Amino acid sequence: MDTPFANDLIFPQGIPSKYDNYVIRKLSSLRGQFNNLQAYEQMLAKEDTVIYEVYEVKRPEIPGELLHGVSIIHPGKVGNEFFMTKGHFHATLETAEVYYGLKGQGMLVLELPEGDWAVEEMRPGRVVYIPPRWAHRTVNTGQEDLAFLAVYPANAGHDYGTIEDQGFRKLVVEENGQIRVVDNPHWHSPDQRS
Repeated sequence: MDTPFANDLIFPQGIPSKYDNYVIRKLSSLRGQFNNLQAYEQMLAKEDTVIYEVYEVKRPEIPGELLHGVSIIHPGKVGNEFFMTKGHFHATLETAEVYYGLKGQGMLVLELPEGDWAVEEMRPGRVVYIPPRWAHRTVNTGQEDLAFLAVYPANAGHDYGTIEDQGFRKLVVEENGQIRVVDNPHWHSPDQRS
């Protein structure tokens, strides 16, 4: 039987003092997710920039256990679209998640398989509850790292493929110095897939 354990978040970044897995996502791993394909290719030709990092504390991936970790999204844009995570549905669709903002400013873009969507602000001290069935992608809209703690059922899994195929319905961009949520011209509903 396992015993309780504790972990410290080391600030200013919020990196856990102990973690089991470190994931680094570079620009190349978000191919096809940014709206401005030309800006994406030009940026990638110069450098495969680190977009975000994840520090995971592993547990058995079975019902009853909770996984948790800290994600850090660096500031930047591809064209006028802010750096973001790949985004995903949970493979076990009927599982929820909780985010707790640690540092920086951003937005959490969410949508249901049927296409309904929502956007929530991310900031230090803010808790965002992601209900079952909602895909989620986090966007850094600030000038510094956006860091947050995520806690979710260990059996949730990640479905990145659906988002890679259809995209997210909404994009977060900068227009005339303002942060805006706009339609994704490349998004298509699941029933429009070819």
